[in-house]
Amino acid sequence: MAGKKTDKKREARILNEIVVDAYSAEERAMGWYYYLEQQVSFPFEAECVKQRAVSPLRKGEKIQITALAPEDDCAHEILVLGRWGGRSLGVPLTQLKPTGVDAESAQAIADWHYWVAHDNRF
Repeated sequence: MAGKKTDKKREARILNEIVVDAYSAEERAMGWYYYLEQQVSFPFEAECVKQRAVSPLRKGEKIQITALAPEDDCAHEILVLGRWGGRSLGVPLTQLKPTGVDAESAQAIADWHYWVAHDNRF
């Protein structure tokens, strides 16, 4: 975690509300899934902030996000569903920066980005 700023309030929320009592990768994945499902309001617009090999989005492109991907598809990382280029597709949430979302949605997505940025995995 060298060079990564620690946010004690965010870390406490993650440990005490999201991954509390999660002892396996599957339990951590479901903790995150249900937290995001409850906190994030859909639909919302997002901008791609980094390219990923598993996604056709390029940095700077915008996408309309409509929902979380089904639970089974989020077993290894959180994916969201969106409309882009006239079709539906799933993309990693870490690839996106939401625009114009409510405070709860922004905080929940920022929590996920923080967790992943600090080298945490399911």
